[in-house]
Amino acid sequence: MKIGKYNIYSIDTGSFRLDGGAMYGVVPKVIWERSSIPDSRNRIQLCSRSLLLCSKDRNILVDTGMGLLWEEKHRDMYAIDNSESTLIESLKKIGTDPADITDVFLTHLHFDHTGGCTEIQNGRRIPAFPNALYYIQKEHYQWAINPSKKDRGSFIPEYFSVLMQSGILRFLDDEKYLDDEIEILTFSGHTPRQQTIKIADSYSTLFFAADIIPICSHIKIPYIMAYDLQPAYTAAEKEAVLTTAADENWLIFLQHDPFNQGIRVKKGKSSFEVSAREQI
Repeated sequence: MKIGKYNIYSIDTGSFRLDGGAMYGVVPKVIWERSSIPDSRNRIQLCSRSLLLCSKDRNILVDTGMGLLWEEKHRDMYAIDNSESTLIESLKKIGTDPADITDVFLTHLHFDHTGGCTEIQNGRRIPAFPNALYYIQKEHYQWAINPSKKDRGSFIPEYFSVLMQSGILRFLDDEKYLDDEIEILTFSGHTPRQQTIKIADSYSTLFFAADIIPICSHIKIPYIMAYDLQPAYTAAEKEAVLTTAADENWLIFLQHDPFNQGIRVKKGKSSFEVSAREQI
């Protein structure tokens, strides 16, 4: 699809699984398993999608997925599967080389969003996109390098410390736009100052939902991950976003839903409902 000057591509980076109870928080399993069928280890199927925005002058990658640099025990724990796609392979399928990426916009620094930021060459970890600048909210970076005991396991410093050491990590603070058509929005329910984008022109609007709405079933306001640090904030943030998305017919890009790339929503009698499902 195209919005403004940008051609937009969904980039598959692989699949993984997380505990269903953690993904649904206080929602009982007898309810959530209707939407997400768990395996024998109570894990539900997820995917990891990035978004690529291509214009004449810029190739902007939003998030980098789980990456490939995992020990076997963690690959088994999270059921990481790259048999059908990797970040680099998916980029090359649409004719984009890692050297072509000009910007990497990171929503936040959890491992399933930053795993593809770096690679190993000659035993040394280096940035995976040699000509790109990487962007993160300053407040979120400060949290990531000194997280709470609750969310410490969500961060793998090796995935982003190299970016800082290489001088290619740029901090965002009060910036409202990445350019004229790309608005930066921030949310703090899941993790402090998670950032995402809304790209719009006169005809269309696409909202990158990140971990505000990770999968389709999470359009229900009470469906909030146990990973979220401030669930009440998440509920309020999600309701505000979905209200505007329904009113203005936004296309919501789902980063972790294995079955739905994009959805549009409407207000139902008791909650928000899917009005359309679309491929990007």
